[in-house]
Amino acid sequence: MIKKIIVIACFFFSLMSSAQSGSASPYSFFGIGESRFKGNLENRSMGGLNIEQDSLHINILNPASFASIRFTTFTIGGNYTSTSLKTDSKKENAQRTTVDYLAVALPLGKVGVGFGLLPYTSVGYNIQSTSSDPDGANNVMKGTGGLNKAFFSLGYTVIPSLVVGADIQYNFGRINNSNLEYITGVAIGTQEVNKADLNGFTANFGAMYKHKIYKKTNLYSSFTYTPQSKLSSTNTRTISTVNYNSNFDVGVVDQVDAREIRTDLMIPEKISFGLGAGQTKKWMIGTQMVFQNVGKLASDYNTSSNTTYGKYSSYSLGGYYVPNYNVFSKYYQKVVYRAGLRYTKTGTIVKSEEIDDKGITLGFGLPIIGSLSNVNLGLEYGQRGTTAKGLVQENYFTFAVSFSLNDKWFGHRKID
Repeated sequence: MIKKIIVIACFFFSLMSSAQSGSASPYSFFGIGESRFKGNLENRSMGGLNIEQDSLHINILNPASFASIRFTTFTIGGNYTSTSLKTDSKKENAQRTTVDYLAVALPLGKVGVGFGLLPYTSVGYNIQSTSSDPDGANNVMKGTGGLNKAFFSLGYTVIPSLVVGADIQYNFGRINNSNLEYITGVAIGTQEVNKADLNGFTANFGAMYKHKIYKKTNLYSSFTYTPQSKLSSTNTRTISTVNYNSNFDVGVVDQVDAREIRTDLMIPEKISFGLGAGQTKKWMIGTQMVFQNVGKLASDYNTSSNTTYGKYSSYSLGGYYVPNYNVFSKYYQKVVYRAGLRYTKTGTIVKSEEIDDKGITLGFGLPIIGSLSNVNLGLEYGQRGTTAKGLVQENYFTFAVSFSLNDKWFGHRKID
């Protein structure tokens, strides 16, 4: 049954990933877009924490975790996000529904392998700038697309308490940016359209270690390292004379100029480590830190004189609690209750203001009776940016759902 679900879900994901817009943020204009959370909902509901060697849930963030999987596991997740965007004088609302990830893990003794697909970054903005001069130029700027990641991971059990792993990732996607310049009352305007086709490979290495420190209490630790990698960008720029309507839908009158530019972007190296304590299938609490150097992610089409880039860093605190995992009645006692806090310095600095992102998360793991599978629900409230210096502050609420389905594919038949 799970094999059929995987085939259907892969087809569904391929359709959704090509059509969805995973961002409604004006800050997605910069670099290669708004960075998406690259783990599963279970981790996200704990503020991004991913330090425990889990035998039932896939941990996309650390390839070493695949060595701990004991059943063939399939997971898919998505979310609905409502965002309030405000400046000192205006306020707008936006909503989006996206697929977050699809992944499969296969246990092969001491080795575990996994593969999947998820969004890496998203671009999605629609900004109108109006001149105070009646004869001045106005602008409508739109952006769509983003970068996706396909990965193959391998984990290995060195000793029962230590697992290591590595994965190879293929990053690919297209970013579309357009800028319509017009004068009120004039039916003809000028539009510049930029399309960037991106592709490149990235590697990731990880390790996870656990050690019993008191009776049933374990110490958990996690480490990952992602070296610097190159991202090739083929940029196509087209400038045209266009006509437009009240919705700013355009029709090309005459193409003035078209050119193609190839550039190499650099995704900077990244390191993460986490530490925590807990009792398996009962409780866990921990913290995690992620640091990333300054990269070269700005292209010719989205440079800005008032924007610079700094180092990325993220700090998480979270955990889970299960009242009674083995109880046969009282369903609520089998539920996994998750919560977390996170604070992220995105590394994007606009008008000398660093764009920070902070949030609080809550989640529930709902077991499917009669199986080892479960449905996960997650809630997140966060804030990104600031209204200082004419910038935009985003307050967002996310409701997410995922399915973690487990089955046994590989085993020896026994005849009594």
